[in-house]
Amino acid sequence: MDDLVDGWLTLPDVAEQVGEPITRVRQWIRDGRLVALRCGDPAVLRVPASFIRDGTVLPALPGTLSLLRDCGYGAEEAVRWLFTVDPTLPGTPVEALAAGRRREVRRRAQALAF
Repeated sequence: MDDLVDGWLTLPDVAEQVGEPITRVRQWIRDGRLVALRCGDPAVLRVPASFIRDGTVLPALPGTLSLLRDCGYGAEEAVRWLFTVDPTLPGTPVEALAAGRRREVRRRAQALAF
């Protein structure tokens, strides 16, 4: 996974960057608004750093993660899909989300279910 994701944040790092308590970050993960994986040290949950921009979770990320879950994707599969280059975008879906191209990303995610 490290070959796809350019950087990781621990949950305390996420909480600090978004200005929220760590309990809120954990709730976001439980609610599916954010996804975290155990990378490296098995006891440490990490969030892809690209999911946090300008002190907030990417606005289109929660809905996109929900759509991917509806397509049957687990957390690791969703992260892998979001960080895999799609030549039709161009770039990765997470880069497109950060650029405000939510509809394009979600259309591609919806096609995964068929």
